[in-house]
Order: sequence, then C-alpha cells, then structure tokens
Amino acid sequence: MTIRLRRGLAGTALLALALATSACGSTGDSGDSAPVDGTWDDVVAAAKEEGQVLLYSTQHPENLAALKTAFEAEYPEITMEFVRGTDVETNPRVETEQQTGQGEGDVHMLSDPLWITTAAESGTYSTDLVGPAFDEADYDRESSVMEDRMFLTSGAVGVLAWNTDLVPDGIEEPEDLLDEKYRGKIGITDPAGFRAVVDQYLFLDENWLSGDEFLDELADLEPRVYPGSLAIAQALASGEIAVTPMTHPLVREQAAGAPVGWTLPDPAWGTPWYSHVLQTAPHPNAAQVLANFMVTPAGQEALSTGYASALPGTKSAVYDAQEIPMPDVEGLTQERIDEFQARWESLYR
Repeated sequence: MTIRLRRGLAGTALLALALATSACGSTGDSGDSAPVDGTWDDVVAAAKEEGQVLLYSTQHPENLAALKTAFEAEYPEITMEFVRGTDVETNPRVETEQQTGQGEGDVHMLSDPLWITTAAESGTYSTDLVGPAFDEADYDRESSVMEDRMFLTSGAVGVLAWNTDLVPDGIEEPEDLLDEKYRGKIGITDPAGFRAVVDQYLFLDENWLSGDEFLDELADLEPRVYPGSLAIAQALASGEIAVTPMTHPLVREQAAGAPVGWTLPDPAWGTPWYSHVLQTAPHPNAAQVLANFMVTPAGQEALSTGYASALPGTKSAVYDAQEIPMPDVEGLTQERIDEFQARWESLYR
C-alpha cells in the first residue's frame, strides 16, 4: 500500500501575517513559560508539584481518554485533562491565548499542515522540547521533530469503508463505490475550513481514476455530507449510509461489534498529526512531561488505535506515521483552495 505525496495547501502568507500580528499584539513577556533549569528529573519533580496538565487535541476522544489513563498511571501525582476539538475550533483558541498572554492549554495536538509548518518555523507559539524520549532511536528525532518544537505524534489514513449488513461482500477499490445502487447512500466530509480535508479531496481527484473523474462521478450519486470522519463512522454503523471513500480505519467500531468493514486503498491518502508545548502553558514542566510521554511506547499505544503510530511496532496502530509525508504547503495558493471549494459546493450542494 502506498501513501503518495499530496499537493500542498497554501495561504502561508496569510498565516505568517497572523503569526506576526499575534507576536506584536502580545504583552511584554507574552505569558511565556519554560521548564526549570536542570536535569530531566528536576523537570519531572517540578511537574509533580504543578500537579496538572491540559491537552488540546483533534484526536479521537477514546484515544485521548486512553492517554489520560496511561499518563496518570505513570505519573499519579499529575492530573491530565483534555479538550477535544477540531483544528477550526482549537487553533484560534491557541492564537488567542498567545495574543493575550493568558494561557490555559499546555500541549496542543493538531493536523492542519499549514498551521503546523508555519508555526514551527516562526516559533511564535511553541517552547523547545527537553524530554529524553525524543532522542530515542526508534522515534528518529531528525525526521520527527520540526525546529525542536513540533513533534510527530500520530497520523491519519483514509480508508474505504462499508456497512456489512448492506454490503456483505465489501468493496476493494475506489471504483467499487461508483455504483448506482449506492445512490444517496455514500458518506463524504464537508471540507469547509479544514485544510487537511481539502488536501484529501485533491488527492482523490488526482489519484483515483483519471481526468478528475472520481469527484464528478461521485457527485452524480448524490452522496450525503457529514461534518467529519466520526459522524461518517456513526452513519455507517447505523445503516444510514452504505459506503464511504473517506473515513478513519474502523478498528474500535469493529471491536465494539458494529456492522462495518474497511480496507486501505492503494494509493491511500494520509496526514500526520503534530504536537507542541505552548509558550503560554500555565504548567510548563507538566507540559514537557506529557509531551515526552506521548512519544513513549505507552503513550503511543494509547494514542494509536485506528491511527498511524510515531513509533514502529505499536500494536494498536494501523500504519507508520513516519511514512506519511507532510504536504508541500507552498504548492497551492489560496486562490486554488477557494477555487476547489467553489467547485465542491457546485458538485455537492
């Protein structure tokens, strides 16, 4: 199975301007925080004194709950909480906290490739990483950490999926979806405001069928539009839809007994998840301890159910996140994104 490099997402100049505005609009010290000077043991001791840490993340809530359980088992003196939201919800929250110097979150996990790369280069939001797990050979710091700030945490891959009651023989390739019997019973994601989803559609357009036929033929079958992958998975399990070309591997849904099946197409679309310790973290030591834990075997086992792992050999993972390339964010202008959104609206609305 191959995950090919995708066309990138743009708007870099706009985000760079926002980053500059954020930096200029902050208070004198911007509420910046840092771990204590000293050894890693000193950082851990200070983290235990802080006693709590808050993670912002777009990851699956069950994986985040598993991370909380695993982290608190390793560090019972530190309570971990998380706020789960989309990039559209969480990234502006991080920007506001930086602008005001009033931080609430400690670690931020996201999948927006443009936000990740621009923020890593600017350093506006992030604190350098100090944990020892980032230097472990299996993690491969050179390819997994951007500018000593953004660290590869996970990865998503898109799969073909179906309801096994409605499609008992399953599907094997994208063309199998384009059947009249699935009219009105195909689920797709609304890309508005989600750069990674726009990237996914562009990938499907370029790699599934030729001459931009896939999206056109899909539109002819009047698919149903959902706000995200989780909603599509729920619709599949309930029988509201029969098939989809764009959801996550349905590992936990199958384990729960849902009538669903899935397969990785070839080529498959994927996108990496990165995380960073926030400059405005109110618990800077606990933030470093959580970030470090996230790339240990125990942290990766918790985070990787249905996802790609940043460590090889993670049993819960479906793929290797280090094999998923970051999109070339310079490869597509904002005009091109707007052009695609207009085309999508004309096809699916």
